[in-house]
Amino acid sequence: MTKILVVDDEKDLEVLIKQKFRQKIRDRRYEFIFAENGRHALEQLEKHTDVDVVLSDINMPEMDGLTLLSKLSEKGSLLKSVIVSAYGDMENIRTAMNRGAFDFITKPINFEDLELTMEKTIRQVMQMRETMMAIKENNILKMYVDETVLNFMGSREFESALTANETVEATVVFIDICSFTTISENEPANVVVKLLNNYFDLMVKEIIAQGGYVDKFIGDAIMAVFRGDYHLDRAIDACLAVRAKINSLPELKEYNGYAPAVAIGINSGEMISGNIGSATLRRLDYTVIGDVVNTAQRLQSAAGPGEIIISETAFEKIRESFNCIKGSEVRLKNKQKAVTIYNVLD
Repeated sequence: MTKILVVDDEKDLEVLIKQKFRQKIRDRRYEFIFAENGRHALEQLEKHTDVDVVLSDINMPEMDGLTLLSKLSEKGSLLKSVIVSAYGDMENIRTAMNRGAFDFITKPINFEDLELTMEKTIRQVMQMRETMMAIKENNILKMYVDETVLNFMGSREFESALTANETVEATVVFIDICSFTTISENEPANVVVKLLNNYFDLMVKEIIAQGGYVDKFIGDAIMAVFRGDYHLDRAIDACLAVRAKINSLPELKEYNGYAPAVAIGINSGEMISGNIGSATLRRLDYTVIGDVVNTAQRLQSAAGPGEIIISETAFEKIRESFNCIKGSEVRLKNKQKAVTIYNVLD
């Protein structure tokens, strides 16, 4: 729905507007707000910050339409103004345009022309908003993505990569922040989000330092993937660093003495890598799936605070590089047999 502010000291115009556009008002395509002069218009804009179009007369008491145009330009808003006035001489038209008017209509009003002008103005506002949103999203993207990656994203190679699915050998890590639910259920949203982001930031730095990447954030947990040479070793090194960093954090006395800790599950092997999601929703995640991934998540569920749990298969690959302790056999979801787990100490 488009919100339109009509600024005119003629009361009859309000009645005419409501009559001529009653169908679109009923269909909730247009919503009209009225002001009797420029000063009143500025007050209305303070109350209704989502106004898209201003239709304004020139000759009004207290503040005329040309002065209002200047005030609107100072606000730097994306809304567009159309002057609707009996003063249709070139001097007034040029002054209005120089002060930021998008178009000019003369009285008596031809309502068919007015509607066409409004539709054109609305399209311009929508295009500007879409452009601003694209710029904002692009700037946000630049905060998180290297320039080389951005250039790659604009290439044909990237387009073909989007459709490329493959089987890869990799290591998947699930890191859960233990008992964080007690914080999220009892503290204000801003506190929860800030605290969680601080923890995530510490963890991500250690993951990146070992050549891993964050696949996704799941609530108060991270799913990370390591590929390439010694991917399992690097994943374990990252998890040891994460655990050390989190364990070194002080208790939060202001939050009932909450002491952060992590429970980690690691699994390594063959998995499918590709774009998973819904084309209809235009939401695709470049991610990994498969039994290895599912098992890593279930190993994390079996881990206690401060534990880094791996499978027996993973243990056999890294037993000479890391100090581990054998745990009990556990039943993992969708696994027929019990699985022997190992806790990585250092």
